[in-house]
Amino acid sequence: MQRYYFFSYTTLFPVFYAYLCTQNEKKMNKLEAFVYERVKNNYVLKDMIRNIYQGFYDLLPNYDSWFINEPVVAENCYYGFHDVKPFGRDNRLLLANRLMIPLRMPAKDDALEVGYLSGEKYSQWHKLSETRAWNYHKGCRLQWVGDARVIFNTCEGGRLNATICDLSGTERYLVNWPVDSVSPDGRLASSFSYGRLEKLMPGYGYAIGDDEACLEEYTPSSTGLYLIDLQKNERRLLIDLKRLAAIQSEADMAGKYHFVTHTEFSPDGRYLAFLHRWYNGTFQRTRLIVCDLQTNEFHVSPTTGMVSHYVWNARNGIVAYCRMEDIDSHVYFSGPDMREWKRCGYPKLNSDGHHHFIDDDTFVVDTYPDKYRHMKLWKVSIATGEVTLLADVKSLKQFVNPDDNHNWKCDLHPRVSADGTLVCFDSTHTGRRSLCVMRIQ
Repeated sequence: MQRYYFFSYTTLFPVFYAYLCTQNEKKMNKLEAFVYERVKNNYVLKDMIRNIYQGFYDLLPNYDSWFINEPVVAENCYYGFHDVKPFGRDNRLLLANRLMIPLRMPAKDDALEVGYLSGEKYSQWHKLSETRAWNYHKGCRLQWVGDARVIFNTCEGGRLNATICDLSGTERYLVNWPVDSVSPDGRLASSFSYGRLEKLMPGYGYAIGDDEACLEEYTPSSTGLYLIDLQKNERRLLIDLKRLAAIQSEADMAGKYHFVTHTEFSPDGRYLAFLHRWYNGTFQRTRLIVCDLQTNEFHVSPTTGMVSHYVWNARNGIVAYCRMEDIDSHVYFSGPDMREWKRCGYPKLNSDGHHHFIDDDTFVVDTYPDKYRHMKLWKVSIATGEVTLLADVKSLKQFVNPDDNHNWKCDLHPRVSADGTLVCFDSTHTGRRSLCVMRIQ
């Protein structure tokens, strides 16, 4: 049965206030928590509240962005997601994408430049190629394969695939399927149906589809999570969606469209983590799963219905924003089986964000835009729970998603260099989507 919701302004105002306090403040009071708990699972209502209330604050004076150190800014460039490092081994090179179209959703013939930045303040652009397999959130999954080669998703012969090339752009190797993440040794890559992903999470797939989406089935056995041997150019189905839904099955999984996304290899290459999601309309549930590639054992997170983002540290620990014991917070799992865990920075910091580790005990995390359309970048200590503000970055109104079919927002998506001294992030505070690099140590 379809439900329709009608609200008066007097009903909406306290809801607006409470919701945005959860986004803007580090700690919710009881009233704010009460309201937020009732809107957080309905993204349509939540987005409506956010957009209308932020509109009120657009009429008021705003304040400038603030950074702990002045960032280097490469306008019209961006990287994408937070789960891989764009920095080269010695921080001299920085992988990047450069936009070739104005702010609109990419069509199937719209290209994105792929390359890297170098030189003083990363001022020199080196184009390696172009691709038509890209989006605003995760770029084209450009990432390092060793120290002297990169991989990114492409479209050749009307099909999605991936290209490995050297830093001159001349030596090229075509992988027959698109990739999501690459193992640290550069031997394996994860993959899934980008067509299914685009249908169920618009803006995370590509304008070009594939023939493996199986959109007529809730839990197809013919598609799921794949492993690609990059050296042999061979692919195998690690687990299909029907089998995945049967692992510690939950009652609300029936009648929902299942899919996988957000994959990441552990630093030692033994484990592959991913999000298993089951959606239908505004109903959305997620759990984090870790596969032991040596034993083929699957570890399911003890979360209760929600995991949004996560990353590994070098000790094979995982930090994730998730719901544990019905409380949403940043949680650190000390091992890949996810049996032992602790909350990080809670309740000082209790809003969703994208993580990246500075070292094994400290990570950075961003926030979504608050009522003033400002995003924060925090440093968080796992041991002490201390949080330190690194940046307060203005996000411009034109980069808000107007609806599900126009998904062009710009999150900070922080990524830290291997030595922990630099963080790079995407930003619109200059008026254009830009790739920024800032010293943090």
